[in-house]
Amino acid sequence: MSARRVTLAAATLALLAACGDGDVAARRRALGANPTLAARLAAADAGRGARLFGQCAACHTIGAGAGDRNGPNLRGVMGAPVAGVSPRFGYTAALRGHGGRWTDAAMDAWLADPAAVAPGTAMRFAGVRDPLDRADLIAYLHRQGDAAR
Repeated sequence: MSARRVTLAAATLALLAACGDGDVAARRRALGANPTLAARLAAADAGRGARLFGQCAACHTIGAGAGDRNGPNLRGVMGAPVAGVSPRFGYTAALRGHGGRWTDAAMDAWLADPAAVAPGTAMRFAGVRDPLDRADLIAYLHRQGDAAR
């Protein structure tokens, strides 16, 4: 390999590491193919989840006392009843009828494909396809306060 290619490869790796992508690649390698939700959550990066939450912030707030937008405020969502985290928000019948609580598994399924979890939901989001991205988001949501259980 030429010196120029080595320099270019090193610079590329440095840039990827600075963006956090190097860490993501390392975590993917360490997890292997088809990791369990528990393994993904053990390797989750809440800081990266905060950055990924940027796409969620188009419709959701997460700050204590912040209002709802097109979606409810997600502060304390983990462990809360489905359709119950924000008493002010007008949840769809699809979510009100779903039941249960926002467990790690429930949130993982919801983030992967909201329409499959609650057909008829008003949430128009195709989902987060990457399992590690979902784990990072779940770790971030936990850091924003779990519901009193």
